[in-house]
Amino acid sequence: MWATAWMESANEVIAPLLGLPELPVADLPEAPEEYEVGVLNWKTQALVQAAAGRPFIWVDDSITELDQTWVSTHHRGHALLHRVDSTIGLIDTDFVVIDDWLRDRRTPDQQREQGQGEQQG
Repeated sequence: MWATAWMESANEVIAPLLGLPELPVADLPEAPEEYEVGVLNWKTQALVQAAAGRPFIWVDDSITELDQTWVSTHHRGHALLHRVDSTIGLIDTDFVVIDDWLRDRRTPDQQREQGQGEQQG
């Protein structure tokens, strides 16, 4: 799911550059013209609402400790809020963090299936 000020344009501009299929776009409030320090990110509440208690990962360059705290208080499911450096973008270590988080959330059945697949492969 896209959660960006690009809104629908993310599917037209960004997705092809990354080799991604068309993705749903989060229903976000209007993006602020300027980001205020010490204020909850403009996307935080909308993303928690969209997750509706389900686990989710949010990768962004503007996540703060305030967002982390708010999500941990208001979201009843697991959530990974991962900040990336906007001058670099996603790098290998970011994908490791995401992969580790996903692996830690696998059910016992998923873990058994993974183990069987590794034995066969």
